[in-house]
Amino acid sequence: MEQLSEQLQENIEELRGRLRGTSDFVVREMQVGTVKLAVLLCEGQFDLKAVGDILIGPLSKLPSGTDVQRWLRERSPLFNGYTETQDIDTLLLFLMSGFACVLMEGCGTCFIAGFTGFHFRSAGEPSSEMNERGSREGFVEPLRINLSMVRRRVKNEALTFEIINKGTKSHTDVALCYMKSTVSESILATVRQRLKGIDLEYILDSGFLEPFFEDKPTSLFSTVGTTERPDVLCGKLSEGRIGILVDGTPFALIVPHLFVEHFQTFDDYSHRPFFATFLRWLKYLSFFVCTLLPGLYVGVTVFHPELLPSDLLLNIIASEQNTPLPMVLEALVIHLFYELMREAGLRLPRPVGHAIGVVGALVIGDAAVNAGIIGSPMVMIVALTAISSFVIPSLYESTLLLRFAFILAGGLAGLYGISVLCGVVLVNLCSLKSMGVPFLSPITPLKTAGLGDTLFRRSWTNRRNRGVPVQDMTGVEHE
Repeated sequence: MEQLSEQLQENIEELRGRLRGTSDFVVREMQVGTVKLAVLLCEGQFDLKAVGDILIGPLSKLPSGTDVQRWLRERSPLFNGYTETQDIDTLLLFLMSGFACVLMEGCGTCFIAGFTGFHFRSAGEPSSEMNERGSREGFVEPLRINLSMVRRRVKNEALTFEIINKGTKSHTDVALCYMKSTVSESILATVRQRLKGIDLEYILDSGFLEPFFEDKPTSLFSTVGTTERPDVLCGKLSEGRIGILVDGTPFALIVPHLFVEHFQTFDDYSHRPFFATFLRWLKYLSFFVCTLLPGLYVGVTVFHPELLPSDLLLNIIASEQNTPLPMVLEALVIHLFYELMREAGLRLPRPVGHAIGVVGALVIGDAAVNAGIIGSPMVMIVALTAISSFVIPSLYESTLLLRFAFILAGGLAGLYGISVLCGVVLVNLCSLKSMGVPFLSPITPLKTAGLGDTLFRRSWTNRRNRGVPVQDMTGVEHE
């Protein structure tokens, strides 16, 4: 590590060389009595008014003969995050994080103070996790703001934050959040070890870190949860989970993560228990519909038509007899068209994307049926599948790939192929672990104490605000 020189101009030139003449490097040189100093800032990263009122203004008014170093350390109205360093790399890291750095002639120490004041998006309702009741506040991009949202909801001395700098070139701050009183020390040590082993040059989103915390990255189901809501993260922390927040992204990672949590929303805990239970069963039904319905339709109509009522079978035959494509290819093509329209609507500007989605679905679907390319029952199957997939958006990627797999299995081997593939998927789910915790807990291995918040939603008067920590689930293994 290169150390600072006692020559002010030499240090400034060294920093300018390191920054390769970047235009946002600001140097404000001053003379305080007989002492020559420079205030270093990174444009757009600091609060201009605070720097002028608290640092540059008082410095310019110091009487001649004042010990500037002592004033900075002991008597100044500074500092938020005050520190000192003699290392150039550390100075640059603080400088580009919005800190003001003060260098003086004849002193090889840099005095650093926090004046962070960059602009950022205000906290609003998360677009990916809408709710009827509860908070309308979601995470934003700055890490410290997100940590304050969590602290404001959990005023407990057990709540702990650990900030680690990752990314050899981006130097991104990553924060671990956990409750010291409930977290498993073994799981926490595993998370720290995996985070320490990440060797990436740039970390620009929490998704860059997600594969490193998955036990089986090749599985269709992710064992790492994500949330954009601070209240959801606080609820998970109370159950012994660990939150991972990355500076620059509003999405937090949660480990360990269980499969049943895909069917839980924050609204479940605001509604009455019987209604929340109904919604939860509706989500389970939607999962099976969006995954199995197209494959079952193809498998039954091709290999097992005797299972259908005669009137329904005649309607399907009448609709499909003029279509040129086999049933399997027809199902694959129409689902592929739907995904193309969805992707187009997602990537285009919102007003145009909305029009593409609605108009494209109406025009293309109606034209395909009228042209005899696709049967009308298949269009209805696709529509029902698409609506069901929106009920559980966190599983969309997994259900999409499984949907195509079940269509092929149903088209090649009928219900036998679908049964075999169901067994393969179930075995895969049972084999998954999230930080040593079985992914299908508490259903299998069975943990009866945890069933009050899985298939059913028990009343708060019965739960008494007590959950089952993840490390207490049956079959937990630690690395």
